Amino acid sequence: MTVRVWGPELERVRARVADSDHEMHRDDASGWWSADVDVPHGTDYAFVLGDDETPLPDPRSTWQPQGVHAPSRAYDHSRFAWTDQAWEGRALERSVIYELHIGTFTPGRTFDSAIERLDHLVDLGIDLVEVLPVNSFDGPHGWGYDGVLWGAVQESYGGPDGFKRFVDACHARGLGVLLDVVYNHLGPSGAYLDRFGPYFAGQNDWGPGLNLDGPQSDEVRRYVLDNAMAWFEHFHVDGLRLDAVHALADTRALPILEELSAETAQMSARLGRPLTLIAESDLNDPRTVTPRAEHGLGMDAQWSDDLHHALHVRVTGETDGYYADFAAPGALAKTLRGAFFHDGTWSSFRERTHGRPVDTAALPGTAFLAYLQNHDQIGNRATGDRISATISPGLQACAAAIVLLGPYTPMLFMGEEWAASTPWQFFASFPDPDLAEAVRTGRRREFGRHGWGESEVPDPMDPATVERSTLDWSEPTSAGHREVLETYRSLIALRREHPELADPSLDGFRVEVADDDSWLVMHRGPWQVRVDFAAETYEVSAS
Repeated sequence: MTVRVWGPELERVRARVADSDHEMHRDDASGWWSADVDVPHGTDYAFVLGDDETPLPDPRSTWQPQGVHAPSRAYDHSRFAWTDQAWEGRALERSVIYELHIGTFTPGRTFDSAIERLDHLVDLGIDLVEVLPVNSFDGPHGWGYDGVLWGAVQESYGGPDGFKRFVDACHARGLGVLLDVVYNHLGPSGAYLDRFGPYFAGQNDWGPGLNLDGPQSDEVRRYVLDNAMAWFEHFHVDGLRLDAVHALADTRALPILEELSAETAQMSARLGRPLTLIAESDLNDPRTVTPRAEHGLGMDAQWSDDLHHALHVRVTGETDGYYADFAAPGALAKTLRGAFFHDGTWSSFRERTHGRPVDTAALPGTAFLAYLQNHDQIGNRATGDRISATISPGLQACAAAIVLLGPYTPMLFMGEEWAASTPWQFFASFPDPDLAEAVRTGRRREFGRHGWGESEVPDPMDPATVERSTLDWSEPTSAGHREVLETYRSLIALRREHPELADPSLDGFRVEVADDDSWLVMHRGPWQVRVDFAAETYEVSAS
């Protein structure tokens, strides 16, 4: 076989295969190096750059069984025995999404142990499972947003075969799989891309930004696009959730997101099943989800944090930080009608005007995800407390009714459906003691500036933090939790039974609200979804 790697500024590259070095040859001006070397499945290999004898993993590795600093291992996708040949895919329309983190979804912390709980999701009425990032990071535990090898599946979860078993098992149960991918930055440990070539340019909030429009950026973009296509083709995922696309600095006439949309459409036609792209964007720009034919970026949907913020403020009363603007009278009703609260209005958090109105006659509610909780909105709280630790089951039911019976694509965060008592706290497990201490100290200082005592902020490096954040599967059948679970099941069943309750039309969608925001009514065809926040009840009835 031919081993290839991109290194446009390198003078010498060797492929180290089973402790033997093989000189590689530069193919052309594009900067690719290659060597004809036999590297069968299961063989360890690495690259040695210049005169530095340190072996580095393959930037396009699929398998890192010994961690992100170790050699890569050759992986043959054809060896896996898929059983989902009859799978026709799962479209986003009318679907309910369930966000989960493999490392804390079950005490086993693996794909295989997660498979054992998939029937719970089927019984709940879930259509699409959104899996937080599974690409390789340093250490056994992590949120998933410190990954450094975008195509290699975390070994502690079960590696590439484990992920394929998980996707195969989901498809066998009628569940589609969305995978969260992070193309805006790399984690702080094991990131070697810059040693191979000019992968980075500029900075964003998390470190060096990807070189998407500078010199030699063609192959960097290809790195992103090929990675995305590999998840569709080789791992059979049904869609991608793209983390923080607003951090992708790209001034090209053909933006990377539009290019990704076009290639995803081609892959969908080739595979014969729908493929979905969901963006996380802070821009409040409808062009993100406007079709390419109408000069948009072509994403199928994007997260609507504004809707989360408005709903959160309404049921909790919290108005600190970016929640402040959403305390305005009618904020929730406005956001329900138009997806964005900030649609060209003043944002006190940003200290400027923000956003652009959604054309509700042109864009459906399907294009925006609605949620009461997600990994960010829980894990980025100082103590990782869920909303069920703050509000009553009645108020949570009110909020769930709005999410599940409104015009937007609903998403639940794992455990929300039974008001899980376990928090979901920020955690990592970097082996480097200096890095571990820097993360620990930085986390405590960050929340200390917002009034938290350092002793109140959980130590992200303490294994007990991961343990606390792991779902307790004895709760769904216990008193107090069982009743909340039944409420969620009933709401999702209503959504399925009555098509009007899943109608994504925004044009003409009517919302009534009390002057003091104490109650709200969503008109859904012949139905009214009436929510009384003051009485902590919800009602679904014929009008």
